[in-house]
Amino acid sequence: MISPLAYVDSKAVIGNNVTIHPFAYIDKDVVIGDNCVIYPYASVLAGTVMGKNNRVFQGAILGAEPQDFHYKGDATRLSIGDDNMIREYVIINRATTPEGETVIGNRICLLKGTRIGHDCRVDDDCILGIDCDLSGECHIHSKAILAGRVIVKERCRVGSWTLVKSGCRTGKDIPPYILAAHNPITYKGINAFILRRRGFGEATIENIALAYRQIYQSGTSLENAVLRIKEVVEPSPEIDYILSFIEDSKMGIIATYGEEK
Repeated sequence: MISPLAYVDSKAVIGNNVTIHPFAYIDKDVVIGDNCVIYPYASVLAGTVMGKNNRVFQGAILGAEPQDFHYKGDATRLSIGDDNMIREYVIINRATTPEGETVIGNRICLLKGTRIGHDCRVDDDCILGIDCDLSGECHIHSKAILAGRVIVKERCRVGSWTLVKSGCRTGKDIPPYILAAHNPITYKGINAFILRRRGFGEATIENIALAYRQIYQSGTSLENAVLRIKEVVEPSPEIDYILSFIEDSKMGIIATYGEEK
């Protein structure tokens, strides 16, 4: 059902069984998949392509122009997957250049007031709490949780299965499987409670913990800690992911209090 009080551009492509409430705004060059719901006063702007079963709540703005001085007015893209909940006043910027793309995956929960900057990527099954803010070109890996009012600075990454506590700010990468808290942001241990609830075995959790002891409790450099992990920690997909995340880091990783990594 499309309300006659909504604005839907004639060049928008609307799927089957889509509900668009009064006073919603659907721009040209928009694709909305089947079974989506667009609530009053939400705006879906040009360049936005979304899949099916998404709910976009009041006041959200999808596909806003990037807040980037490099933006030259080109037609750029925001891609949103399936089964997402995008709550009130969320703002998602599309990419800065035609070659780029802002990407929101599947089954993601974006709570009230969250902003996702240009060219960011949020992978499947993430939760971003109230008033989180991602600067441009950030990458949130799958199943990460950012509690309320977390600020992630440009080009930073957050690893899978990581929980970042409320109010943290980071200008560095946050590795996978951990808890991060406080300001300055610090490593606070592994995210064992969530890992157990999601079916990780005790041997796997202990192996992850052993890897992070080399990084954060051995008193050595990050480079030496990586070598120690390769020597003393049993190989596994989780350990391979930790090592590749660290080795691919361009921003460095968060430290324990008073240290630099």
